[in-house]
Amino acid sequence: MKHIFRVITSAKALWKTYALIGGLTVLLSLMTLVMPLLSGAAIDEMQAGTEARLDFVAWLAFAIFALDFLQNVLSNWSGYLGDMASARVYKHLASNYYQHLLSMPQSYFDSEQTGKIINRLSRSIHQITNFMQMFSNNFLQFIFTTVFSLIAVAFISWQVAALLLLLYPIYIYMTFRSSPKWQRYQETKNMHLDIASGRFTEVVSQIKVVKNYLQEKRELRSFGSHLNKSIEVTEPQSKYWHKRDFQRRTALNFIFFGVFMLIFTQGVQGVISPGQAVALILYAMQIRIPIFTISFLVENTQRAIADSKDYFDIMDTKLPSVDTGKHEKLRIDEGEIVFENVSFAYEKNNAVLRKVNFNVPPGKKAALVGESGEGKTTIANLLMRLYLPDKGKIMIDGTDIATVDKHSLQRSIATVFQEPALFSGTIRENIAYANPKATDAEVVRAAKAANAHQFISEFTKGYDTEIGERGLKLSGGQKQRIAIARAILKNAPILLLDEATSSLDSRSEALVKEALDTLMQGKTTLVIAHRLSTIQDVDLIITLKGGTVDEVGSPRQLAKSGGLYQKLLELQTTTDPKQLAKVLKKYDVIEP
Repeated sequence: MKHIFRVITSAKALWKTYALIGGLTVLLSLMTLVMPLLSGAAIDEMQAGTEARLDFVAWLAFAIFALDFLQNVLSNWSGYLGDMASARVYKHLASNYYQHLLSMPQSYFDSEQTGKIINRLSRSIHQITNFMQMFSNNFLQFIFTTVFSLIAVAFISWQVAALLLLLYPIYIYMTFRSSPKWQRYQETKNMHLDIASGRFTEVVSQIKVVKNYLQEKRELRSFGSHLNKSIEVTEPQSKYWHKRDFQRRTALNFIFFGVFMLIFTQGVQGVISPGQAVALILYAMQIRIPIFTISFLVENTQRAIADSKDYFDIMDTKLPSVDTGKHEKLRIDEGEIVFENVSFAYEKNNAVLRKVNFNVPPGKKAALVGESGEGKTTIANLLMRLYLPDKGKIMIDGTDIATVDKHSLQRSIATVFQEPALFSGTIRENIAYANPKATDAEVVRAAKAANAHQFISEFTKGYDTEIGERGLKLSGGQKQRIAIARAILKNAPILLLDEATSSLDSRSEALVKEALDTLMQGKTTLVIAHRLSTIQDVDLIITLKGGTVDEVGSPRQLAKSGGLYQKLLELQTTTDPKQLAKVLKKYDVIEP
């Protein structure tokens, strides 16, 4: 239950609402307490025969009606408050979860499936809010009604009250004995459902690949396999639950048998009046309904406990942060980039970079070249401070980026990647993502600079055209030009490019290349190069080998150094196209 208490205590803003719900619940319970007394009084009055007071019975009937009507009003008001409190709890939990995820370092997302993260949010918070709604709308009233009913019963017959009181320790003991095993079953089910959901999200996001490789049946089998495993766990879990529930209810059946026998016996013996007997029966039924309904409440409580564990496990996850907590803002006057003895490993004892040293002068273009896995993308990630180096420093204009405010660093770097990252929404929204406060004129100016304005204007809705998830309604060249327009609008002094033209047709490539030339003017640019023509156009080439820098120099210098770049140039003259393609692929490079 500790997780449930964490939810209640964390939502302090809702305490007043829950206090009001509690007050209404007490009132409703007291009203429920009065109803059997009024009914019993009416029965006793009817026993008086000719001396029965008609006006008194009429007033009793009106009092029952008034209480019933007031209960109707208060229970719906309480239910409304409970629903609104539940919705606010959902917002509170979901916002905190989202905020925590956004603050997590990149390393967390490297090892987690997107679908799992989403499914945990949906399942955990849904179950917790359902519990809170059930607790406020039903459980509290059950508790107060039961307590007040037992007190009223004790005034009439302490023997009956004692028997009814036995229900709770027996029921609670039997429930708590069954709870741990049920929760273990639930954790196993959640694991399989998370895996199925994670894969489902991946398949939907990569549906073209799935269809192209004819893997629909395989993915469906995999999805169904995990769902089947959850069903396999559900079978023993359900059997176990209902077996225990049958045992609990059987114990209650015997106790209620004793209760009714005692009431009937005391009534026949004259220990209690017929009206008191009716009142006791009504009180017993008021207690009976919640105690049998409590099976549903217990199941939902156990589910909330089991599912909230995932939520709080994530909320309690603390990974080494890339935010040093220092708040000095990065100021860039020139834009010089320096890597000084930088070493980094995603996993221990598996270094990707080893003592990397290079510097990119202000306003110059530098290309990173090397085989796949040599650390080109890692260098870009470190510069964006998605990770911190294990050793060494990365400096911009002489300032170690690990010591500055992270947001000021991110504002200073614009990115354009090989696969443009666009969001569902309009073209305008995607360009303005770099600056949501940008005017329409500024968005259009950025689009024109990126050679995107013409094709945008050809759409019926222009800049208000919906592009679909990840820009699926656009061509590759169109998506790249929108991504470039976004980077132009950001107008950051440092630019990171993961070769943005390598997968485009010649016409789109020319347009994108022209847009990139506009974007790179006056900016210090680091390019992960995939075309020989791009490498030839830069000011500086940095070749990587074995996780460290092999050569640094201009294209003219390295063309005669005997190193990797000279080898790539010489390969262009080979008479064996297959050999050329094979070697270029090894270095993530294609022909000009």
